[in-house]
Amino acid sequence: MGNPNARPETYRVYAVKYAEREARRPEHFLGGDPHDVPMPMDYFVWAVVGPDRTWVIDTGFDVGDAERRGRRLVRSVTEALATIGVAAATATDVVITHMHYDHIGGFAQFPVARFHVQDREMAYATGRHMTRAALSHAFTPDHVAALVMEVYAGRVVFHDGDSELTPGLSLHRVGGHTDGLQVVRVHTDVGWIVLASDATHYYENFTAGRPFPIVFDVGAMLEGYETLRRLADGPELVVPGHDPLVLERYAPVTPELAGIAVRLDAHPT
Repeated sequence: MGNPNARPETYRVYAVKYAEREARRPEHFLGGDPHDVPMPMDYFVWAVVGPDRTWVIDTGFDVGDAERRGRRLVRSVTEALATIGVAAATATDVVITHMHYDHIGGFAQFPVARFHVQDREMAYATGRHMTRAALSHAFTPDHVAALVMEVYAGRVVFHDGDSELTPGLSLHRVGGHTDGLQVVRVHTDVGWIVLASDATHYYENFTAGRPFPIVFDVGAMLEGYETLRRLADGPELVVPGHDPLVLERYAPVTPELAGIAVRLDAHPT
């Protein structure tokens, strides 16, 4: 934990798209949805950039998972981060929000990083619940096993609940989607924003209180929506994990990166 009395640093924050899939509205809400219309899903990684250090949030997935699961890999995570000047090969710290395939599947692209994981997520991904297909299907066993190996290599940093990484950057376990899902709170020029990852896949899950159907604990997911509101300086500063609207509500890093990379440390439109 950092010094709670230290003045928070102000960071630049990016969302970068690396993959996508076609989907429909009933797939994204517990209990389905009466409007069976397209509702595509984007896949992002995020970067938190300070004056002296960069933190990458999640590692995406690679070609193998894209082929097995019918996703379209638009670019590798290494290529995605390179568009904003972040080198995966030299990144020192990666926050793993949870251990589903699309959040740890690209870990090999970060050969020197330390991986920040919640205690309860590692226990969940390696424990009794993984004997149940309804919960294990979003995990790729090889990824989980590889991250366990990194524990023994000294490359995994464990967190137990809320944890300040540096002044202005903190982790908060909310659970729900998985038992150890954590979100990232960042201090920016527009105030405190929250990278929600899969605490809310889409804006609508959060704003309408409609849980996403891949869920370990529905009650914790709903409580997590309240936590997101409490941690951010406004509901508009909660950034969902898979919503294509993120690329519309925030300005691109450059005109050439429209639809690829946006700055999140600005007020959304």
